[in-house]
Parts: sequence; structure tokens; C-alpha cells
Amino acid sequence: MLKLCVGIDSLQHLEQCRDLYYKKDGTPYHQHITRYQPKRADEILDGGSLYWVIKRYIQVRQRIIGFEKIETPDGIKCKIMMDPKLILTQSQPRRPHQGWRYLNATDAPEDIANKLSVNHMEMPDKMASDLRELGLI
Repeated sequence: MLKLCVGIDSLQHLEQCRDLYYKKDGTPYHQHITRYQPKRADEILDGGSLYWVIKRYIQVRQRIIGFEKIETPDGIKCKIMMDPKLILTQSQPRRPHQGWRYLNATDAPEDIANKLSVNHMEMPDKMASDLRELGLI
């Protein structure tokens, strides 16, 4: 799945804004509340991830570990539960869109955690932005 990370300026900002929750069995997770549960939920739970678009680039993903219907004052919504581990991906430009989108595995960017010798998470935001625009990360 593909989702815009609205209001987030960087990977560091994303990490700072994420609250940690725990399932009844003690499994930690991050969550995102969305209006509708994906119709392809079973397919997504079989190794799927939520790819976050930050500043018009896919930069990171989180493995989806579950979906749960929840009741809110606005009605019934869907809680997407994700592994707390952020997995860096190759930078890939994306246009703005509303909500989330399905992302085919063939279109998903590759992970780069093992491809970079520099710790990408500690790179200054301006430098990371410039390198992305040059297609270097």
C-alpha cells in the first residue's frame, strides 16, 4: 500500500511522531487510522507493507501486521497495524493523492538498508533532499 505522510518533513520527524502500541499478546506496533479497510487485506497481510511518501518521494516502508475495525465518533474505521521498524527504500518520486493506494510489488522500490554504507537516517534533511533530486538516493 502507498500512503502520503501528511505533515511529516523527514524520516526523523516520522520517527518522532509515531506512538508505540501493544497488541494483547505484547507485540509492539505503530498504527494508522483510515476510512476503509482494504478489500485485498488478506493479500496485504501476506508480507505486504505500507510505503510512506514523504515530501513527494517514497522513502520508507513498514510491514503491515494487521487490520482492525474500530468505532470512532465519525463511524467505523480501519486501524492499520504496522511493525515499528522503518525500512529505508530507494527514493521514488510520487504525485500527491488522497487516501492510500495499492502498490504492486513490481512497482515497489527496493530496500536500501543493506546498500548504503552511510547512515541515511542521520543525514541532514537538505542533503538528503538534494541527493534525492539528483537520483542518488
